[in-house]
Amino acid sequence: MGLLVNIDVDDLEKAIDFYRSAFELHVGRRFGVFGVEMLGSSSPIYLLMKLPDSIAAPDTRLQRCYERHWTPVHLDFVVDDIETAVQRAVSAGAKIEKPVTTQEWGKLALMADPFGHGFCFVQFLGDGYDALVEKV
Repeated sequence: MGLLVNIDVDDLEKAIDFYRSAFELHVGRRFGVFGVEMLGSSSPIYLLMKLPDSIAAPDTRLQRCYERHWTPVHLDFVVDDIETAVQRAVSAGAKIEKPVTTQEWGKLALMADPFGHGFCFVQFLGDGYDALVEKV
């Protein structure tokens, strides 16, 4: 099974610039003025132009909002050098929501893109998530 990631944005060119600069992704295919495929991650990321305040889900009144918002799904970008990744993302327009913290399994930084979507940088240390596995 494959995985495709879709991210709604209100300014496609600004989003391309951000995702190119922050995550070192590159443009794959373009789908007119309403979408672009960004490559360079383990899964393609599709940036989809959607107007602010447009209906976000059928049969609801939920509208798209590009201010910081919460969703139970977010992206984690696994990196080798979290400090460099955070600086690159901030330079591209990301916001730091919680600076880098270190846990037994690795380092974590909570971030937000310029379109209100939360994401994290993860740098695994030692055994990574295996350090959290309970031994039976």
